Amino acid sequence: MRFLKLPRSLRQLSTHVLAIALGILLTVSTLQVLPSQAEPAPTVTAGDTSNLIAQRQSPATAAIGSTSFVTAAVNRVGTAVVRIDTERTITRRTDPFMEDPFFRRFFGDGFPQQMPSEQLRGLGSGFIIDKSGLVMTNAHVVDKADKVTVRLKDGRTFEGKVQGIDEVTDLAVVKINAGNDLPVAPLGSSTNVQVGDWAIAVGNPLGFDNTVTLGIVSTLKRSSAQVGISDKRLDFIQTDAAINPGNSGGPLLNGQGEVIGINTAIRPDAMGIGFAIPIDKAKAIAAQLQRDGKVAHPYLGVQMLTLTPDLAKQNNTDPNSPIQIPEINGVFVMRVVPNSPAASAGIRRGDVILQVDGKAITSAEQLQNVVEDSRLGQVLQVKVQRGNQTQQLSVRTAELQNAT
Repeated sequence: MRFLKLPRSLRQLSTHVLAIALGILLTVSTLQVLPSQAEPAPTVTAGDTSNLIAQRQSPATAAIGSTSFVTAAVNRVGTAVVRIDTERTITRRTDPFMEDPFFRRFFGDGFPQQMPSEQLRGLGSGFIIDKSGLVMTNAHVVDKADKVTVRLKDGRTFEGKVQGIDEVTDLAVVKINAGNDLPVAPLGSSTNVQVGDWAIAVGNPLGFDNTVTLGIVSTLKRSSAQVGISDKRLDFIQTDAAINPGNSGGPLLNGQGEVIGINTAIRPDAMGIGFAIPIDKAKAIAAQLQRDGKVAHPYLGVQMLTLTPDLAKQNNTDPNSPIQIPEINGVFVMRVVPNSPAASAGIRRGDVILQVDGKAITSAEQLQNVVEDSRLGQVLQVKVQRGNQTQQLSVRTAELQNAT
């Protein structure tokens, strides 16, 4: 045979070529039998389920399921969320020139005798916390309002009576007479809230009724001083769920549809950051507002700043600094309110508060919380450093409203 007569090297080459050809032939025949992994899923016509192929769910689809947990949460609380419209009449001062007798004699009495007035209208949100018609909202929504109208989701409207307002915590309770079978929002616990939990804001932002936004809890215990509301005593829940004007007083829900906070504030210079009052704080305040119509807050009467060694060192190395500050941790007293408990006890500007009742104080927020948790008229033992010396002072708390 001619193949056998070929040189040995050529016979080996021919053998390799034949093996490669057989391999290609087998591969092609296999591809004709097995479908490609990149092949699109078969088209299914209406009513034809014989060719359905099980698809693996994405993690997001598996978590949400066929019905969104947001839908379930909103359905649980939605009918208890209300819209609050307010009206307030303000009287503007007239120009003193128009009240001058000479002016009126010269121009006659054709000018109005009464001072002009103007109607101001406001919009906010709230939610029902009791079947008898108790509605929780923000104090700034209903404060100084002459008329409060509460609109339910089903369209019914009722005149609301403000039962109590606490400006310090920005909370208020409104009562409507609508029978004893109203829907009630389920209240959760803000103690169990964690950063990263779902946050669902419900309310009437910008007048768009029954609006729902979704986000997460961004952080916890964001102090009112950090938010820029120095006249409040609050630690907020921070969320990136969209909160706009009109959302104030509405509920912030968890993934189970329980109220964990009351939407309160937004930063006009920020995008996607909102703040809510923890519901545990609101529960305690609401009980006092229902009972007494107000909440008594103890106070010391100091304007304060958290002091650290680095901050004190920066001040002390400044040649223009009017005062030398101890380079320690504590609360620096920037100002003492005249006729306040602090003034009566002998606390001075420039003092550094180190302890209250033997407990170390390292931040202004901590001192504020200690005072807030005390009783009216309680005597607090305050340790301060004044220059190179320390002193123990007794401060008897008084009611905050008297500080004005």
